[in-house]
Amino acid sequence: MTDAANPFALLDRADLPAPGRKSPVKDAPSIETIAASASNLVPMLRERAQRTEQDRRVSEETTQAFHDAGFFRLMQPARYGGYEYGFTAFIDVVSELARGCTSSSWGCSLGAIHQWLVAIFPEEAQDDVWRKDPSAIVCGSYAPATMAEKADGGYLVQGKWLFASNVDNSQWALLGVQFPPEEKGAPPTAGFLLAPRSDWAIEDNWHVAGQAGTGSKAIVIDKPTFIPGHRKLTFAEASSNCPPGAKVNANPIYRIPFLSAVPVCLVSPIIGTAQGAVDELIELAGTRVTRGAVAGGGSRLSEFFPVQSRLAEASASVDAARLLLYRDTAQVEQMAVDGLVISVEQRIRNRRDHAFAARLSRDAVEAVFASVGGAGLSLNQPIQRMWRDTNAISRHISLNWDAVSSMVGQYLLGLEPKGQY
Repeated sequence: MTDAANPFALLDRADLPAPGRKSPVKDAPSIETIAASASNLVPMLRERAQRTEQDRRVSEETTQAFHDAGFFRLMQPARYGGYEYGFTAFIDVVSELARGCTSSSWGCSLGAIHQWLVAIFPEEAQDDVWRKDPSAIVCGSYAPATMAEKADGGYLVQGKWLFASNVDNSQWALLGVQFPPEEKGAPPTAGFLLAPRSDWAIEDNWHVAGQAGTGSKAIVIDKPTFIPGHRKLTFAEASSNCPPGAKVNANPIYRIPFLSAVPVCLVSPIIGTAQGAVDELIELAGTRVTRGAVAGGGSRLSEFFPVQSRLAEASASVDAARLLLYRDTAQVEQMAVDGLVISVEQRIRNRRDHAFAARLSRDAVEAVFASVGGAGLSLNQPIQRMWRDTNAISRHISLNWDAVSSMVGQYLLGLEPKGQY
C-alpha cells in the first residue's frame, strides 16, 4: 500500500504548532526525518507482522531497526544521547509504525515512552540505567502488585508482575509496587522501582487472541531482591508538575504530569492501526472481484455502497481520533513550556480523549472488517489481525471507555472523580 492510494494520507499528521515537535538538541535529526524513517519501515513491518504474531514477540532484528532509526532516543535526555522531543513528535512516529504492525509499534511505543519515564526518576537512577549503556530500553508493569519491604538504603522486593510488553528486548524493568507508609497508621504509597535484567526472570505466559506479538509476558523475582532507594518514583511524584528528574533535565517535557500525556503510548498504536486498516481496504477494494454465491458475483468490492460508506466512516473516525490526541498533547506541552499547572479539568479531559480516541479507532477497524467478507478471515489477511489487535488495545484499563467515561461523568456532575488522572 502506498500513500498515493490514499488521497488523505498527507493530512494524517496535524500540522499543529507544538513545542514537542522541536528538539533542543543541536545535532538531532528533524522529526520529519525520523517520521520518514518510520514510513520506510512500514513495508518490512507489514511483511513480518504474521510472523511476529506467531513468535509472540517483536524480533531482535526489528528492535535493532528501531534502535538504528533513533526511535528509542526520541524522548531520552540529551546527556545520554537522546533528542528530547515531546509527545506530539512521538505520536507521529509510533502511529506511522502501526500502519505496518500493531504489535511491533506497541513494543517500540513502550520502549520509547519509558525513556521519558526514566528521565523523571532521580538523576542517580538515570545514571544506573544509561551511564554504561545509553541504548538500554525499559519494559514495565505498572500495577502495584506487591509490597516492597523497607531495607537499609532501599527496598527488598519479590513477586510477579504481569503484562510487561516487549520484555524480551529490554535491559531494565519498571516494577509497580506499594511502599510501606512513612508514618504509623498511614496508607501505603504506590509507585515504581527500577530493576536491571540481572534481577528478574521472564515467565512465558503470553498466549492471547489480540496483541499476541507484543510479548507482554510476566516478570518474576522469586526471592527477596534489594533495589536501592534512589531507583524509586512514587505515582504522586510522577503525576506532579515537578518530578525529581525535572531538576536535572531542564526541558519542559519532563515536567508534564504522567497521566496527562503518557497514555499516548497506548493510543498512538491503535490510531496507526486504524489508518493501516483504511489503507488495506482501499487497496483490497480496488482489486477484489466478489464471487457471490447467490447474487452480486463479478462486481468489484469498490462498487458496493456499504463498502464506500464504511470506508468514509472509518477514515473520518481515524482523523477525529488523531486530531483529539494532537490537540490535547500540544496543549499540555505548551502549558509546560509556559510554566502553567496542568489543572484537574485538563487532566480529566485528556483522559477522556485518550479513551475516546481509542474507541474511535477501534470502531474504524470494525467498519473496515465488516466490509471484507469471508476472505477477510484468513490469517494472512492483515485486517483480521488489526481487528483483533484494536479490540485488545481498547480493553486496556487505561483506555477502557466504561472505566474512563464514568470518571469523566462523575467530574462533570460535580462528584469526586474515581479513577486515574
